[in-house]
Amino acid sequence: MMLLSEFLLQYGDEFSTFAELTNKLQTEAVSTGQLYFQVDIEPPKYHDRPDDWHNQLELAFESAR
Repeated sequence: MMLLSEFLLQYGDEFSTFAELTNKLQTEAVSTGQLYFQVDIEPPKYHDRPDDWHNQLELAFESAR
């Protein structure tokens, strides 16, 4: 299971936008073969973070599988 908190601890310094976060999330989901994703914390408030950020993160993960 991929946890958002662990993902951000490992890669969070690489992102300055929400789009970069979702792109890396998709890449990692594919490369690690993770089947489940849990949003256990709120991501940083990037300037492009949508109001439905929770759904967008889940969609990004699901679309990668």
